[in-house]
Amino acid sequence: MVTTEEGWHTVEDGTKLYTKTWKTDGPAKARLVFIHGFSDHCNTYHDFFPTLASRGIEVYAFDQRGWGRSVKIPKDKGNTGPTSRVLSDITSFLKTVIPCSVPLFMMGHSMGGGETLLYAAQGPVDIRKHIRGYLLESPFIDFDPASKPSPIIVFFGRIAGKLMPHHQMVNKLDIKLVSRDPAVQDELFNDDLCHDTGTLEGLAGLLDRTGDISSGKIVIGDTAGEGEVTRMWFGHGTKDGITSFDASKKFFDGLAVKDKEFKAYEGHFHRLHDEPKPENQGFMDDVADWILARSVEPVASDGSKPKL
Repeated sequence: MVTTEEGWHTVEDGTKLYTKTWKTDGPAKARLVFIHGFSDHCNTYHDFFPTLASRGIEVYAFDQRGWGRSVKIPKDKGNTGPTSRVLSDITSFLKTVIPCSVPLFMMGHSMGGGETLLYAAQGPVDIRKHIRGYLLESPFIDFDPASKPSPIIVFFGRIAGKLMPHHQMVNKLDIKLVSRDPAVQDELFNDDLCHDTGTLEGLAGLLDRTGDISSGKIVIGDTAGEGEVTRMWFGHGTKDGITSFDASKKFFDGLAVKDKEFKAYEGHFHRLHDEPKPENQGFMDDVADWILARSVEPVASDGSKPKL
């Protein structure tokens, strides 16, 4: 039986971040640290995390600074800080599960997918050496044309972000592009924790990260993970109207990584785990299968390359 544990993690500047863990029934075969997306929080992943836990994969997640239950007062909404702060928070959380006696994986959805890619490229080496593989669900590498803001808005938004970094702005996602399931659309629309609010500093950082990834400035080498090996899995719906399927595939094709896999989900929208049942089950099984196939060999105590 899958059980959950809730808690709080205090990062270096004293900010408390809400955490939740989905525990396996019996010894875990692997652990997964999950990074959620924009206007999201870790309790919106319903069947996904329990499904992974039921297959022996413990899931560790947290509400990022500015999102979900980590928001205490209205001015906290979307106040993520600059990209350096975002990466630092992720590092702080990863340290709570490291060292790990079973293989450790990292996964991000949407905005969290972009952050995961950036972490694979720029995260501290002493942390990345513990991560056996990275998984990306609909990663934010670029906007889909249906959601892309005009260059003028982006230009002036970045200028305003330097002048008024903590000014908040509501940036609503088109809920009909998130999932084909009307029940999921209604739930997210009515979820007060999905507040669609970002600070100008945070939004500018998000755009800068995306620009650097899509332009090729962010390079992920073949030594970004455990045993100095990079292992990456991408899942993206062909009808994703939030993040660009084409940009995701282009980035994947340019990766100089031997162990990589791209899975296209024909006709699926942005939240692959929240597509109508039973179609979402295929995505969840693919994630679990990829992780478990790379969890056969135990973690090497001397940091050497596992035999996969």
